Amino acid sequence: MSLAEELSARIGETVGVGDWVTITQDQIDQFAEATGDHQWIHVDADRAKQGPFGKTIAHGFLTLSLVAAIAPSVDVGEVRMAVNYGLDRVRFISPVPVGSRLRAHTVLKDAAAVAGGVHVKTEVTLELEGSDKPACVAETLVRYYP
Repeated sequence: MSLAEELSARIGETVGVGDWVTITQDQIDQFAEATGDHQWIHVDADRAKQGPFGKTIAHGFLTLSLVAAIAPSVDVGEVRMAVNYGLDRVRFISPVPVGSRLRAHTVLKDAAAVAGGVHVKTEVTLELEGSDKPACVAETLVRYYP
């Protein structure tokens, strides 16, 4: 049975739930420096106290970028290379205040053979501790080459 066939049999399965990760102001500030996005709701703690969230919040794209680091990956065995292929549907559902904690919940959505490898889609939900709503939900696309 090919890897694509093995993974196809697991569609809908939870791949894993990651550990909680605390979002720090240092992370937010470094992301602002790297991207040039210095909007006050992210980097000005004094002004943010008077804002709609009562403190600074993480950039949406910072939250999304954490998927690569904190989301459990599909177990595809040994591969020589894994390549981010892109994203499908992405939604930023709840703001992520500084000091809050996130964890990723990953579900296998699709797997298909491609030349030399397998194309895998997962749905990653970034849970926000203490909230009924997640911070972000994204469908990730990765190509694995054994």
